[in-house]
Amino acid sequence: MLKKTEIKELLRFSEEVARGAGQILKNGFNRPPSIRYKGRIDPVTEFDLRSEKYIVSQIQQRYPDHSILAEEGSGRKTDGAFRWVIDPLDGTVDYAHGFPVYCVSIGLEYRSEIVAGVVFDPERDECFTSGCGCGAFLNGKRIRVSKENKLERALLATGFAYDIKTARRNNLGYFSRMAKQAQGVRRLGSAAIDLCWLACGRIDGFWELSLHPWDTAAGRLIVEEAGGKVTRFSGRKYSIYDNEILASNGRVHRAMQKVLT
Repeated sequence: MLKKTEIKELLRFSEEVARGAGQILKNGFNRPPSIRYKGRIDPVTEFDLRSEKYIVSQIQQRYPDHSILAEEGSGRKTDGAFRWVIDPLDGTVDYAHGFPVYCVSIGLEYRSEIVAGVVFDPERDECFTSGCGCGAFLNGKRIRVSKENKLERALLATGFAYDIKTARRNNLGYFSRMAKQAQGVRRLGSAAIDLCWLACGRIDGFWELSLHPWDTAAGRLIVEEAGGKVTRFSGRKYSIYDNEILASNGRVHRAMQKVLT
């Protein structure tokens, strides 16, 4: 396992890169972006690509032997023990519409375990960071999950995949059931921000289907280091390569599980 001093150095680098990429996004926000589509409703803006190019170039300069898994495909594979898992713009639909909920997410795997994560929200200048065994922080201040223990008083968040109109398992049923049990359910459009807001107590739980590794690589660690719990709907151990995620403050986890299973 890595030493805490090594993790903290990797985190310092990650935060610096995330903030640099976030500034690229901030500079382009509310300017008419050039948009193409990977799928029928799955957009990519020029700023997704600019942000990813910047992040990948910084990693390659600093850590040339590290692998990179990036959403827009500019990563690379090496034989090293480290792999960066990058979302250069989580919340692309929000961003393209001028809706101010989006972020940069950078997670780092070491021998298949996430050991560092950074999520930077340029609109609020909020940088969430966490290293394995080091706690979770927002702009350098320690954060913890909420203490709410009743689902009926809990504020939750979720999202819907781009294939919502065609997928048989599309989260609409789960949303309907959960909305009847919780105090409220929000849909922000960025899984990474959902997880970070859970970690700092703004919401009490989160669930979603059909996410990608880069959506949760950083946020999953941030939640766990803030005292939260992350599993599959069944309660089994979660991997960023799974197709479902249930995250909570731990206190409402079992109640959310009952709704989802």
